[in-house]
Amino acid sequence: MNDASPAAKEFDAIKTVHDALEPLELESRTRVLGYIASLLGIETAIAAPGSKKDDEKPATEEEEAAADDAAKGAKTYGTFAELYAAASPKNNGERALVAGYWLQVCAGAQSFTAAAAQKELTHLGHAVSNITESINSVKDQKPSLILQLKKSGNSKQARKLYKVSHEGVKKVEAMIGG
Repeated sequence: MNDASPAAKEFDAIKTVHDALEPLELESRTRVLGYIASLLGIETAIAAPGSKKDDEKPATEEEEAAADDAAKGAKTYGTFAELYAAASPKNNGERALVAGYWLQVCAGAQSFTAAAAQKELTHLGHAVSNITESINSVKDQKPSLILQLKKSGNSKQARKLYKVSHEGVKKVEAMIGG
């Protein structure tokens, strides 16, 4: 591997990491990646190389800090099913918000993708027909319940990173009676 090109080395590293994480549950993957990123001093919300600047307004540092503060004292649940049952979301926007809360607050992720939220909902049998529209419905509220942090790529289907806002955390806690 010493004679391999940098691209080949990167591909080998990606394959090794994928093979190691693939059998793990989402929560375990998140913890492992967070730990490794911390050990290596890597920023955990990284845009893909060559991605365009976000065409939507990203969250400000103040908004991100407020969301972090709100999550610190939050009640946690052992499974997404327990949280979902406690929150009893009434519509697709609330479903997406609860899934984001689970990933961010309970599972400890710094941010989440729409695909990760949809995966959690699908496992419970509560998948939404269009997760991006569901996230946008709570993102576009005033105050915004979900913040968009980054967008990788320039197509409409580009991967976006989200974070539940301080107001979003309060909303879910109100839903669960916290």
